[in-house]
Amino acid sequence: MSNQELEAIGQDAACCPGLSAAPLDEEQAADLAKVFKALGDPVRLRLMSMIASRGEGGEVCVCELTPAFELSQPTISHHLKLLRQAGLIDCERRGTWVYYWVLPGVLDRLAAFLTAPQPAGAPA
Repeated sequence: MSNQELEAIGQDAACCPGLSAAPLDEEQAADLAKVFKALGDPVRLRLMSMIASRGEGGEVCVCELTPAFELSQPTISHHLKLLRQAGLIDCERRGTWVYYWVLPGVLDRLAAFLTAPQPAGAPA
């Protein structure tokens, strides 16, 4: 998958102004559905959490991810591939191991999309 394709899937900050700001158009809905579909699987959600917990700029080796699951290494790699295709993470091969990290701003953009503005005078 090319970087251009990844950018089309929720990487543009202007892509989605927020769930309650304006109705999504068809393309925005399709792009976000890919992201939420990728996160809709418990294994992928755990993988995303494990990678994201490394913090900004942090990365994790696939050798650290695989033992946390009772799944084969090829199955874990498949789940990681789906997260990459959704534009949530990226990776780099170093020797025999692959290292993964969350793409910058992805979680902030998802949070901003899901956050509804507080009505005036509402408790925070």
